[in-house]
Amino acid sequence: MADTQYTLISLPLRIFDDDPLSALKATIGRDSGEVLPFIVPSFKIGTLDALVQHADDLAKLSSGCEAVLSKVADSLKTILGGDEAKAAQHKTVNDKSTDQYLRSFIWNKGRYRVDRPLGELIENLQKELVTEDNSVKTKFNQYNGVKANLAALQRRQTGNLSTKSLTPIVDPSILVQDSEYLETHLIVVPTNARKDFLRSYETVAPIVVQRAPDRAAQDEDSTFYAVVPRSSIQVAQDDEFTLFAVTTFKRYSAEFLQKCREQKWTPRQYKHVEGGKEEEQRELDRVTKEEEKVWGDALRVGQASWSESVMIWAHVMTLRVFVETVLRYGLPLEFVSAIVKTTPKMAKKVKTALDSAYSYLGGNAFGRDKRGRVTKDDASMTSEMAAAGFSVGEGSEYTAYVYYELQFP
Repeated sequence: MADTQYTLISLPLRIFDDDPLSALKATIGRDSGEVLPFIVPSFKIGTLDALVQHADDLAKLSSGCEAVLSKVADSLKTILGGDEAKAAQHKTVNDKSTDQYLRSFIWNKGRYRVDRPLGELIENLQKELVTEDNSVKTKFNQYNGVKANLAALQRRQTGNLSTKSLTPIVDPSILVQDSEYLETHLIVVPTNARKDFLRSYETVAPIVVQRAPDRAAQDEDSTFYAVVPRSSIQVAQDDEFTLFAVTTFKRYSAEFLQKCREQKWTPRQYKHVEGGKEEEQRELDRVTKEEEKVWGDALRVGQASWSESVMIWAHVMTLRVFVETVLRYGLPLEFVSAIVKTTPKMAKKVKTALDSAYSYLGGNAFGRDKRGRVTKDDASMTSEMAAAGFSVGEGSEYTAYVYYELQFP
């Protein structure tokens, strides 16, 4: 839907002599966009101060809806492997496409009673949006956690010798076990350093024993090594690494392992467990099934949250049109509202056509230059907006009529 943009507009009925929608279609032009009716119910109006506050609250809530929908769209795209086309298939609203839902939008009076105060309706929509945001966040965090766990298990099955599980590789018979003085270490050596390892592993960790104080002065300190001579056994080899088993004197194992790290040889922690290979496979199968289930759950939650969030945003924008219409055009409340389906490229042309036809509704805030083009008097506009109670901060572009743009991710 990135190639589609929607515009919601509201205009006072008093400015039309004929059918308002036909006039709007003629103003915008068939090539620029499709004009469709957008029915806005009659809500409880309340006080002017309350309406101004509602306008601010609805603007923030609309931004929140847009943010949640962007998050849902990103989540759907991620879970579907980055496939935009597949993600688009799941962006439905009550089994309709998002476009069909907007084209036939009807206010849900059973869910949002029009006889309730505007503040209550806004609060309910805000709560529902938070619920959808939390639902998507929780489920996709769960999926990402399971996915990461599965990826780690798969790396242990398919990675190189520096990372993969050694359980199916190491024959326990080559290990020195249950010895008081000796133990076996598994060392991963880059294949291009294999010859250096075989030449030096026995002497890489010398142990110096100082002479006793009561020995003759001419006696020298003695040196031996932490590794049992000729104890190296090649266990396995892949394209990058070779795995060796080396037996050391248990008392000096720490010195040997430290020297290995200094030589860029990687010690692997390993302890033989009976049935370990089968247990690892069972764990991989279990997490694979869990990932498939959570993937399906996350996809369903993402699709449901898209549907709910679009409906929430549509109802929020309906309230925005109503509140802004009352603030701009006053009472009695007689207006026409419409939705224009266009593209981001043509949206500027639509706006220019509307400005040209209806800028006079802005009073002194709008005028025309010598060529008849619509211009804005920023000083006058700011003054009139402030007097009417509208926000005049940066980033809010004033139009002479009710005008909102919607674009779905």
